[in-house]
Amino acid sequence: MLNLPKDQNFSVELKIKKFAYNHEILFKNLNLILKTGEWSCLLGGSGVGKTTLLRCFAGLQTKNHNIAVSCSDGGQLDTRISYMAQNDLLFPWLTALENITIGTKLRGAKIDNEKGLYFLNLVGLFKNRSDLPDKLSGGMRQRIALARTLMENRQIILMDEPFSNLDTITKLKMQDLASDLLKSNTVLIVTHDPMEAVRLGNRIYVLYDRPGRLKKVIKINSVKPRQITDTKLLELHAQLLNQLSFEQNNGIET
Repeated sequence: MLNLPKDQNFSVELKIKKFAYNHEILFKNLNLILKTGEWSCLLGGSGVGKTTLLRCFAGLQTKNHNIAVSCSDGGQLDTRISYMAQNDLLFPWLTALENITIGTKLRGAKIDNEKGLYFLNLVGLFKNRSDLPDKLSGGMRQRIALARTLMENRQIILMDEPFSNLDTITKLKMQDLASDLLKSNTVLIVTHDPMEAVRLGNRIYVLYDRPGRLKKVIKINSVKPRQITDTKLLELHAQLLNQLSFEQNNGIET
């Protein structure tokens, strides 16, 4: 597990001058800053470019010189970032435990199976530690991917629909777990679920239009994870739904 910085003013910034795919401009003059200890949630319609934006942040579009990601302390990004893709990206020939500890192995460090088992237990899959991915359901595979991300505990965490394959009760438990363990990290999560966003997010953004633009819809300072029965949460949920509906039906005025 990596040590997190003591700098409470740490931030990471994405700047996109121009990004095109198949001759279509997806983003132009788009900036986004993530701050330490905050969860930023990104919503938007299907196909608007949420996953692509996350990949830009993760440095997976390195051939495009119109994209820059920088840390406020001037440090390197690649050793400080963890990217949990929408697909679980489990290695089919490795067990659940081996998939969780694969990062340590790839870095050439000593594998800590005890720590891996600890995180498997946190996501409720200790008994499946020796199972290969093809023996597991989609939701179980997603929990293993989440456990791997939590175990890595990188300074910057990017997650693409990390709870989408889970049933309602398990989803709430995993949201609570991730929110607790990553409360000091810098987190960006892509989600299609407005309730998930208002439960977990400190800053909620909507991605819209073509080229894609960002609108900060809500900033929430209360302690997370928030209870779904909280009347204030329900008000924020309704506000966000109205904003998303307006975007899809009419577009967002700037």
